[in-house]
Amino acid sequence: MKSWLLINGPNLNMLGQRDESHYGSETLADIEDMMLEIASSHGAYLDVRQSNHEGEIIDWLQNAMHYDGIIFNPGGYAHTSVAIRDAVEMIQIPVIEVHLSNIHNRETFRHHSYLSAVTSGQIVGFGALGYKLAAYALIDQLNERER
Repeated sequence: MKSWLLINGPNLNMLGQRDESHYGSETLADIEDMMLEIASSHGAYLDVRQSNHEGEIIDWLQNAMHYDGIIFNPGGYAHTSVAIRDAVEMIQIPVIEVHLSNIHNRETFRHHSYLSAVTSGQIVGFGALGYKLAAYALIDQLNERER
């Protein structure tokens, strides 16, 4: 059975209470339920985690080698954390970066992601649908690895 890790970074626990124009109306629980359903329907186990703490996220990334792939919304850490970037760079499995809002048409400081250069891909601006797109991209990448 495949196993995936879903990591959500800081402030994503507040979805549903944040600016809907950027983050949508879905809660983190809604997104997690959707992702659990997708994983299950594709015969995968999904480990779901959220943290507001950079070091905890780094620990999870450093210990992620027993997973087949990671879907990661680093939140604001995408724009600030070289340490998380370095942890992602060490990982030998696919890591797909997701952002609910389009970081490229927001404040200038959000335009750059330290992670984008070391992830398999980046999906931005599609709200909760971005997670679903990331799941299908991960499935495709894992199937390609098996060929």
